[in-house]
Amino acid sequence: MKKHTENLFSESIVYSLATAKATEYDNLLLESVLLMQLSGEMTFETSGDRITARPGEVYLVRKHQFVKTTKTPKSNGQYNALMFILKEEILREYALEKQLGTSANYQGRKSIRLAENAYLKGFFDSLLPHVQHPKTLADPLSILKVREAIELLLLGKPELKAFLFDFSVPHKIDLEKFMLANFRFNVPIDKFAKLTGRSLAGFKRDFSKSFGMSPRRWLQQKRLTAAHDELEKRNKKPSSIYLELGFESLSHFSYAFKKQFGYSPTELTRFS
Repeated sequence: MKKHTENLFSESIVYSLATAKATEYDNLLLESVLLMQLSGEMTFETSGDRITARPGEVYLVRKHQFVKTTKTPKSNGQYNALMFILKEEILREYALEKQLGTSANYQGRKSIRLAENAYLKGFFDSLLPHVQHPKTLADPLSILKVREAIELLLLGKPELKAFLFDFSVPHKIDLEKFMLANFRFNVPIDKFAKLTGRSLAGFKRDFSKSFGMSPRRWLQQKRLTAAHDELEKRNKKPSSIYLELGFESLSHFSYAFKKQFGYSPTELTRFS
């Protein structure tokens, strides 16, 4: 069975494809992205949103958030998507050149579906020949394409200026509130630290003060407790929840669950 693959044309442009069953993974977006779904479906879930991109749809997804992504090919095994990474370096250069800026941090929606637009469609269509010949889209052409994308976004929706040109960094936020909203995402501890506005050492220190234990131990206990509730109260199957709750494999989940509660997930579902 072939796995999901991503071809990186440049530092800014990714062509994503798969000819296998649905694939799922968690990620931290350090840059905003512009996505067009070509075939199959992509579901991306954040702490506040769950969106499914279908063929022909275009989305703008905000940086500085965790995303749980599921990529599902069509019945014939085809999955394709084009994704632009809107590098902050390019955005800063563009804002400086055009003398743009924002006076406050962006507070709007973090995942925006863009209305059908002949200009954006034509823009993505212009990239399809490069899928067969990826070497033609090397820098500096890729930078020009990203700048073209910025121009088209602002042409169709000028209010996106605040979305695109907010260069603020995550401030030191409420640690307990953030972790309770994001514990399901399977990402390294240093990425949790980054999005709470802390160094790794500061994150571990503040975490111990708030929760009385290490981040890794708390995350595992929180995920296992949530899994227990899902299995017992919602009649879920272990195989359907372990990825959603941040475990990398069913065997690891089952082992940790039995160690925590004294019985396996299968035993719980059998008698609940």
